[in-house]
Order: sequence, then structure tokens, then C-alpha cells
Amino acid sequence: MSTPHNAAAKGDFAKTVLMPGDPLRAKFIAETFLENPRLVTSVRGMLGYTGTYKGAPVSVMGSGMGMPSIGIYSWELFTQYDVENIIRIGSAGSYSEQAKVFDVVLAAGAYSESSYAKTQNGYDGSMTYPSDRLNRRLRASAEKLGMKMIEGNIHSSDVFYRSTTPDYWEKLRDEKGCLAVEMESFALFHNAKVTGKNAACLLTISDSFVSHEETTAEQRQTSFTNMMEIALGSVLE
Repeated sequence: MSTPHNAAAKGDFAKTVLMPGDPLRAKFIAETFLENPRLVTSVRGMLGYTGTYKGAPVSVMGSGMGMPSIGIYSWELFTQYDVENIIRIGSAGSYSEQAKVFDVVLAAGAYSESSYAKTQNGYDGSMTYPSDRLNRRLRASAEKLGMKMIEGNIHSSDVFYRSTTPDYWEKLRDEKGCLAVEMESFALFHNAKVTGKNAACLLTISDSFVSHEETTAEQRQTSFTNMMEIALGSVLE
């Protein structure tokens, strides 16, 4: 089988898929961490691989940027490819002094102004939530690896370049408890809930609204290894 967006055959994906936004990050993870990785899809350049990590089957596939993109890929993985768990592993901009560049954030919930969930099935709430079971596995993996994670709500935004007041992010931090901003998890968590599957999100802080520090595109692609190892270790839990 295949879909208009995915050339993989039934059974090509493992039950757990790690999902970075950047398909080249998926390629890096597969080639760096997986045993015997094989490319199972490359439609529209959205690379997906399946292999094993310390003997455990796992897949990794790009999601693209934004909720419409991850909405399509995660929905198809959940409903067409029998995937049970998707762990988003992405980059985020910090809204808080608590979350510094290269820190790893575990999402406790995703706040958004997006209409994705309302359009998809009529849900008009502004928060969606990850799987408790997956978050427990991620905490256990981080503890076993001796790696620190910060937990809190995140902001999933539809807009990267805003022309609004410059302090909008401070209100989201103070009123919604958002530690950082990214662009996908609200939709991913919603799709998991609607399909009865599991989703979680790990983020590495790539830049900061507070300190104005930034990482390079190359660093985002290859240097967020703590996040990658925590996510991979959760497959073993």
C-alpha cells in the first residue's frame, strides 16, 4: 500500500516513529543511531527510515514544518500504517529564562490559537496533551542516561514571522505557562487522541526570545543529540 504522501508498504514502519521536522535530521538519526536502517519512503523529499536501536524496531521520518504538514503525515502513520506511538523531536524558541539554548524540553501540553483541531473534528479547545505513558517512558530514558529535561507547556504557532506587538510571547509565557514555541505538537497530540494512539514531544531549544541566542541550521540538524538519545532510549523502556 501507499498514500499520496508516503510510498512505504504496509509493515514498513515500526510501532514507534520518531518525527523531526527536518527530513535531513531523520536521515542523520537513521545513519548515526540505527542498526541496518533502510529508506522506506522519500515522497516529496520527506525521508522515512526503519531499523533497530539496540535490537528494538524503530522508525524515523520527517514531518515538515507546521501543523498541516505533521497533520497529514501523523494521521497516515496512525491510520494507514498501524503506528502506535509518534514522538516528535524538534527545535523550539525559548520564552523563558528557565529554558536555555540546547536544553531539552518535554511537552506537558500544547497551547495554540490554531483552528486545526476545530476544523478536523470540531474540538474548539486551545490545549492538547501528550500520552502519559510515552512521557513516563521519556522520563525514564532521560534518568537512565543522566540527562536533564525541563517539563512544561509549549506554544504551537501557525505563524513564524509575526507582525504583532513584540511582547506577545511574554503574555503566552505568563498567562498560558508556555516555556517555548514550536509549530507542530498541537496537531500531533490532537491526531493521537482522535485515533486512539499515543504521541509525545521532545524539543531542543534552538534560540531564545530572552537571551537572543541562536543556533545554526547545521547545529539544528546534527547537534541535538541528547534529545535524540532520550527519544531512542524510550523505545527500550
